[in-house]
Amino acid sequence: MVEGRPLVLWRGSEGTLAAPNVCPHMGAPLSFRGRVEDGCLVCPWHALRLGPEGHAQWRCLPTYDDGVLTWVRLPSADDEPTDHPLLPKRPDGAVTAVVERAGRCEPQDIVENRLDPWHGRHYHPYAFADLVVVDEDDEGMTCDVRYRMAGPLTADVRVRFDAPEASTVRMEILDGLGAGSVVETHATAAGPERCRVIEAIFAASPRVRDFPDRWFAPIVSRSVARVAGRLWTDDIAYAERRYALRRGEIPGWPA
Repeated sequence: MVEGRPLVLWRGSEGTLAAPNVCPHMGAPLSFRGRVEDGCLVCPWHALRLGPEGHAQWRCLPTYDDGVLTWVRLPSADDEPTDHPLLPKRPDGAVTAVVERAGRCEPQDIVENRLDPWHGRHYHPYAFADLVVVDEDDEGMTCDVRYRMAGPLTADVRVRFDAPEASTVRMEILDGLGAGSVVETHATAAGPERCRVIEAIFAASPRVRDFPDRWFAPIVSRSVARVAGRLWTDDIAYAERRYALRRGEIPGWPA
């Protein structure tokens, strides 16, 4: 569900395809027991075959698969469409992990939460021992962060936050453990009063060659996803409260 539109995605002969999750024949949901044959989506109700060429007014939407995330471009009268998402270069040879959470909020609540680094030390004391903003400008901000590793063990890193586009926040580790690693946080409106955060982590290390091919890469990926998932479980609650405050839903708080 993206911006209130139900979509169905499948693998075609030329890559990922996305289209309205509504059969053009009788309106049945194509994702319910639908199947893929020779790159076409077959409606489970009347066996109508639907492919890239579409059917009547039913048409596939432009997609972009970057190998980690899949993007769907919806029609919009407000923005000039681009061929691909506005993403900065990602590190080569990184272990990847993706986490997703959803809540009652809007994309701005996700983005502004991510661009509020000061809350990390107080709201996530299990993950952050200290955080200091050392520089900020019109493009972003640089912070010194002390991560909690295990018990009293911590690691000091310098990170940079920026926003390559309106609904994406990027954090790069500039120095310290995991230098070169990147975290992309994407906010996607799912529907009225509903938003999803999808975070892609690219964990890199200049000390390890061919990192993704090593035996421990899946272990690292699961560990990274577990930590990020815990943070966003908390931060979705933070974003939901911010949304409620903005709407004047909390008694005694001015709208």
